[in-house]
Amino acid sequence: MEYPILVLYFIALSLLGLFGIHKLFLLYLLRRYHTSSPREPQIPGQWPHVTVQLPIYNERYVLKRLIRSVANLDYPRSRLTIQVLDDSTDCTTKLARRLTRVMRRNGFSIQHIHRTNRVGFKAGALENGMSYSSADYLAVFDADFIPDRGFLKDVVPYLLMDGIGMVQTRWGHINREDTFLTRLQAIFLDGHFMIEHPARFLSGRFFNFNGTAGMWRRKAIEDAGGWQHDTLTEDLDLSYRAQLSGWGFIYLPDVVAPAELPTDIHAYKSQQHRWAKGSVQTAIKLIPRIMASPIPFKVRLEAAIHLLANIGWLLMAIPAFLLIPTLKYQFDHNLRWPIILYLAVFLTASVSVFIYYGVSIRKSLGRLWPHVLYIPLLMAMGIGLSLNNGRAVVEGLIGRKSDFIRTPKLNVWRSKRYQMRKRYFSQRNPLTVLEFFLGLYFAAGMGYFLMHGVILSVPYFVLFQIGFFYLSVGSFRELRRSR
Repeated sequence: MEYPILVLYFIALSLLGLFGIHKLFLLYLLRRYHTSSPREPQIPGQWPHVTVQLPIYNERYVLKRLIRSVANLDYPRSRLTIQVLDDSTDCTTKLARRLTRVMRRNGFSIQHIHRTNRVGFKAGALENGMSYSSADYLAVFDADFIPDRGFLKDVVPYLLMDGIGMVQTRWGHINREDTFLTRLQAIFLDGHFMIEHPARFLSGRFFNFNGTAGMWRRKAIEDAGGWQHDTLTEDLDLSYRAQLSGWGFIYLPDVVAPAELPTDIHAYKSQQHRWAKGSVQTAIKLIPRIMASPIPFKVRLEAAIHLLANIGWLLMAIPAFLLIPTLKYQFDHNLRWPIILYLAVFLTASVSVFIYYGVSIRKSLGRLWPHVLYIPLLMAMGIGLSLNNGRAVVEGLIGRKSDFIRTPKLNVWRSKRYQMRKRYFSQRNPLTVLEFFLGLYFAAGMGYFLMHGVILSVPYFVLFQIGFFYLSVGSFRELRRSR
């Protein structure tokens, strides 16, 4: 079995290296097209009717904050309708009814639309909400977002341009410095919003609506076939269908919508699982259609790579399991060339990630130091997530169905003591115990190779240990707190 293990290990690392090269390619696109920008829109003489959709499910801690921020939007009140799309099963529904009554007394056009079946989850709620609105333009905000007052007037003029079907804005982070986990999440997301989105948009590639903090033209949604719920990433699915139907998208990195990052490791892992699985489901659904379309090959290729990017989590899980037997085989047989080859591939993958997030940090925060020190820890967390997200990829590939698990929002602006009394806890992850034993596995492996003088392996083992121990121990702590 040794030779097949070596081959599988090398294939997984090689493919990871290709994904790393693709990150460098996105940086190249960003640098090449950084002077490009969408043409300036004209301010309309009369603002169009806009509906702001707020899909919620058991959000009693953040609902009031959300509705208050949307009510504060600088937009003609006669041209604005707010929809609270409520699928809740707890006291959130009662709170939503009370808040909407108060808002209507204050002169706002606001609808409370409560469903009791959750058919289609978020996609079903958004589709159902459209049937209660005649507006041609729809903004979407998840419960954890706090849009700035000028959001609609910043975005609507771009959506009025011919052929534009969707405008996406950048996510901000109201609790970036709250915990170690939120700092890493912020860096991870900034890479998406500061590099991936602008690189794809400015170079004419496809990019996606992120499910919130964006606006749609109703006609684009209808032409694409409407909101569909056969994947867990309804936003990604609709985005690609709309662009395949000929609609253009615009990304506005200077318009920032602040949001709350999950502080619960279980919630974060659940969110990552949903995103990874949903993207694979979308890839299986749409890549054949993308490849058969008449759009330029470079756009089709980038679209396929984008949709398949989460395969990298599965590829990362393979070396996690095979690292120790691979190194032991090479050590026992005194093989030197594979070590050099694996090191070159590993460096290709890791250095590209370091450069990628270094650029992202510089763009989002204006300086590298001391935030650059988080990049190795971000890589370690990525390794730790490989088991959770790799499982999601496998589930997507084999067609296993699952519910849309929402991420609990806790209103981080309240006191820590208040947050400790919260009743929303994410679902427990059955892989937590395995993650902990993988941490022990790599600790034992590092001890074994140190005893035999294989010093070169230490950085790998340290990253793997940090990743698996951080996620598993953090999950155990959250489980204890929830009990």
